[in-house]
Amino acid sequence: MKEILESILKNLVENVNEISINQIEKDKLTIFEIKVAPDDMGKVIGKEGKIAKAIRNIVRAIGAREHKKVTVEFID
Repeated sequence: MKEILESILKNLVENVNEISINQIEKDKLTIFEIKVAPDDMGKVIGKEGKIAKAIRNIVRAIGAREHKKVTVEFID
C-alpha cells in the first residue's frame, strides 16, 4: 500500500527526493503521514482538496480490500 501511495506522489510532485511517508499502526487503523516539499503541497492537495480526497479514496479502497481501516494525513 505504501508503494502505491509513493508511486502516486512521485507522479504529482517535482521534488521527488523530499517525499516522506510515515506509516503508523494503531489498533486496527493505519495512518499514513505524508510530507512533501512546500512548493509541491499545492499540487498534492489540489484545487479545493480534490486531489487529496482522491488519494485518500484510493488508499481506503486498497485498505478495504485487505480488511484494514486506512487514513492519509498531509503534514506541512
